[in-house]
Amino acid sequence: MPAMKMPGADPAAIAKFEALRPRRPDVIVKKVFGHPAAFVRGNMFMGVFGEQVFVRLSEPALAELGKHPGVRFFEPMPGRAMRGYAVLPATLLAKPRAAGAWVQKSFEFASSLPPKGTGPKKATKKVA
Repeated sequence: MPAMKMPGADPAAIAKFEALRPRRPDVIVKKVFGHPAAFVRGNMFMGVFGEQVFVRLSEPALAELGKHPGVRFFEPMPGRAMRGYAVLPATLLAKPRAAGAWVQKSFEFASSLPPKGTGPKKATKKVA
């Protein structure tokens, strides 16, 4: 099976990400799939993938966001949606206050999750 080519990060999407991400000392920006993503307590809550800006939300908030036209689940690989993540549509991104409200909900949700460790990953047992 040939390797899937990852899209390059779109400068306009990066600009939207930078305009929307919270400016707080507990928000860390790292690269995921070669694109910027924001984390709080080790949990990713928003990011960029190609031309998309995505957020992580609770199930009720995802259902609420899903009422907006053009919202879809975040799929870094076709057919492989990341559970709990949705792409903010261009119509919503064009409204900074509305998009910012969704980013804030995303930040609050990720802040409520247990922190993820930053130490070395535990070794997993191989099953024969």
